[in-house]
Amino acid sequence: MGHHTFDADRADKLEEAQRRYRFLSAEELLWALSPDGDETIADLGSGTGFYTDDVAPTVDHVYAVDIQDAMHDYYREKSVPENVELVTSGIDDLPFDTDSLDAAFSTMTYHEFASERALSELSRVLASQGTLVIVDWAASGSGSHGPPVDERYSATETTSALRQHGFTVEFEAVRPETFLVTATTD
Repeated sequence: MGHHTFDADRADKLEEAQRRYRFLSAEELLWALSPDGDETIADLGSGTGFYTDDVAPTVDHVYAVDIQDAMHDYYREKSVPENVELVTSGIDDLPFDTDSLDAAFSTMTYHEFASERALSELSRVLASQGTLVIVDWAASGSGSHGPPVDERYSATETTSALRQHGFTVEFEAVRPETFLVTATTD
């Protein structure tokens, strides 16, 4: 499987709204997160902040987590909302207190960080009944968009891994190129 990061030199591609929303609309992401306005949420693999910007107006605070400083630089040039804090970190070693996040989401980045350690870390930082939303390129997809098929996970593999780390899967949908999973912590 993958575990590589998106090339920051191609960051402009992450801002192509028509292409991005074809695979995940802002409305669908907000439906999956179901924010009520006072949450603290982390965008895991935030990149240029494309989806962070959709979530920020609906919550109290967003951590835009990315392992690449170059992605944060791009986001800064674009203009970071006041309630968004840029965090340079891998998902397997998050700089957050235990039970400190109400929710976290990953849009097309799960294949980059999926590991036992990352899922344990997400279980640690999410509060009880915290929400995790994963939308990623499906192993059943054609490979004409996103990473090569051999670097992808199936929804079944993802939900199995989540359950092994104490998550309860609430919703699962598999589409032609992507899947969406929502889960909560126990």
